[in-house]
Amino acid sequence: MKRRELREHIFELLFRVEFNDREEMPEQMKLFFESLEELSPEDQAYMEKKYERIMEKLPEIDRLLGEAAEGWKVSRMGKTDLTVLRLAVYEMKYDEDVPLGVAVNEAVELSKKFGGEGSPAFVNGVLGKIGKTGTTE
Repeated sequence: MKRRELREHIFELLFRVEFNDREEMPEQMKLFFESLEELSPEDQAYMEKKYERIMEKLPEIDRLLGEAAEGWKVSRMGKTDLTVLRLAVYEMKYDEDVPLGVAVNEAVELSKKFGGEGSPAFVNGVLGKIGKTGTTE
C-alpha cells in the first residue's frame, strides 16, 4: 500500500475512537482489518503501530490542538476535523519519517475528502500555528 492509503486507513481507525470505548477498539480494529482487501501483514503492523503511538500521545496532541485552535475547544471540534488534526499533529511532532509540509498537505487532502466545506481551511490554519511552534521533543 502507498503511504497515502495507509494514512487514510489510519485516519479511519482513529475516527472510530470517537464512537467506541477504548475497550472496544481491539475488536473494531480486527473488524476494520478484515474488511480491507489485499492487506499485507507489514501494512497492518504499520497501521497498528502508528495508531497505538497516536493514542499514547493523544493527551499532548489534544493540548496542542486546544492551544492552536483559538476559540475552539477540542471537545467542540467536528469529529472528522479533529481526527485529521490528531493524525497530522502526530506526524508533525513525533514521526521523523514524515516531513512537516507533507503532514500538513496530507491533512488538508484528508479534510477535503472527508470533511465539510470549511474543513481544509480550518485544518490548514490550525496546523500552520502548530508548525510555527517547532517540535515538542
